[in-house]
Amino acid sequence: PMANPACHMENDTREIIATLQRRFPNMREPARSDICYATQNRQSAVKKLAKQADVVVVVGSENSSNSQRLKDCANEYGARGYLVDDPAQIAPEWLVGATTVGVTAGASTPEGLVQRVVDRIRELTKGADVQEIGEAEPPIAFAPPPELRGENPR
Repeated sequence: PMANPACHMENDTREIIATLQRRFPNMREPARSDICYATQNRQSAVKKLAKQADVVVVVGSENSSNSQRLKDCANEYGARGYLVDDPAQIAPEWLVGATTVGVTAGASTPEGLVQRVVDRIRELTKGADVQEIGEAEPPIAFAPPPELRGENPR
């Protein structure tokens, strides 16, 4: 099957940056792309999760391209992916026959909502064992521009 282009934002971003660098050779960029870091980190994690889980529930808004991509990645990498922004949206039939259900969330999803979704899945699966896997995301710090640090820009 052809890969889902929505799951490959990293490649699109690299191509755009390369085009900008050709057009603007003096352009400077941060050492790490802080803006996309959380999205890339979550996409990498959901790819691994989808290989282990039968179902992946993504907690986030339908309006969030980040959350939509996570669902698409889950589907592409072998799980049945669903996107919800309310625990009541989880249909019991999604979980029928699933031995492993993964839960992930968009970058701006409140932790309390994620917990309510996990509680709903636990309720629908009659108290399934819940394990947290993966690593905590490192904090992201944005450096102020040189002008605000009292430096001269290059």
